Amino acid sequence: MVLKHLRLSGFLGTALLLACGNGLSGSADTPPPTEGEMVYNTNCAMCHGRKGDLGMNGAKDLVSSILSREEVIALVTNGKGAMMPYGKSLSAKQIEAVADHVRTLRAKSDPPAREN
Repeated sequence: MVLKHLRLSGFLGTALLLACGNGLSGSADTPPPTEGEMVYNTNCAMCHGRKGDLGMNGAKDLVSSILSREEVIALVTNGKGAMMPYGKSLSAKQIEAVADHVRTLRAKSDPPAREN
């Protein structure tokens, strides 16, 4: 009976380590997520997508956004349309971090070609 419990405990422990992503399987080149990315993934990715281009429930494409940091902060704080306001559920620091993360999702345009 004890052996059966030890096997089960060992199996569950291994399964938990694998499910939690203990860091051993991740790429050494991948930096840890920022606070803004974590808050974004928890609150925003459902509609905007992790890359910002999902467009679920009418969510705007953040990849093509031209909003300033202040405008993003205002939208996250106050909401707009179907997007709920996060001003009472997130701290000002978290909202600023999300705004900074959202701005990293923008499409990187190639620099203009130089003429010789």
